[in-house]
Amino acid sequence: MVSYPEQVDLRAENIDKLIKAIALQEYRMKQVCSINTSSSFIETYYREDNVELVGATGEAIRGVPRLAEFPYAEPNWTKVQSYIEKYAFSSTISYEDELLANIDVISRSLLRVGRAVANAVDQQIFAVLNDGAGNTVTVAVGSEWNSGTVANRDPIQNVLHAKRLLYEDNYDPDGNETYLILNPKDYSSILGNAKVISNPTFKASDVVSNGVVGKICGLKLLVSNVVSVSGALVVIAKEGITWKQAVPLTVVTEEKKGISKTVKAYEMGVPQLTAPNTVVKIKNTDSGAA
Repeated sequence: MVSYPEQVDLRAENIDKLIKAIALQEYRMKQVCSINTSSSFIETYYREDNVELVGATGEAIRGVPRLAEFPYAEPNWTKVQSYIEKYAFSSTISYEDELLANIDVISRSLLRVGRAVANAVDQQIFAVLNDGAGNTVTVAVGSEWNSGTVANRDPIQNVLHAKRLLYEDNYDPDGNETYLILNPKDYSSILGNAKVISNPTFKASDVVSNGVVGKICGLKLLVSNVVSVSGALVVIAKEGITWKQAVPLTVVTEEKKGISKTVKAYEMGVPQLTAPNTVVKIKNTDSGAA
């Protein structure tokens, strides 16, 4: 079938590509997740205890005597259930606004629809990471990253403490892709810190992509407005959190000839934190000062 520019199928295809391209650039938290497909409304998974297995008292793994039974232990799992959720948003543009408005209403509406869905997904992924973090580093009062006493600010040590906790739980933040996730205010504070700027591990990104703006102590800096005030996260990407995707981002265009055009975007999924100790929360990073 021959298609002409004014036909709905071509416009719908262009809108679909535009919104998906916008959303792809707006997602921040999804890049720390592994992506698995789902075909169930209820997703069940088992959260494994990360403590190394050892033999019982008097049954060391090393030095097992001749003819003795092997020391025995088994890992522990906790059953967790989560429910697939739908993330959706729409915008309607009148026929008159599409033709006669002083701004490009279509382009702006597509931008806002794509961003709305991506932001809602990011908010939930962050909430799961933040609420389920297996360990916490608490910055002392008076030593916040924007403390009035400049000499007390030591974000490098706070970040290194978080990395130490990951190592102590048998995870390798340097051997895997690991992120330091920040809100814009903490990002400003940490980048303005003399100990950071002069630290040989600091590197500005050659290309800014999906909120990734540099590296500190081997960690990628990821900045997002969904991150709560006075807190940051150190997360080993794709190790302990999964986005269970039932329906990928989908775009639908509904047109009423001469009346309006409605653009809808939606996806379905749920984030699952299967290994909480791959996440360390850094608390009290902000003193409350402007």
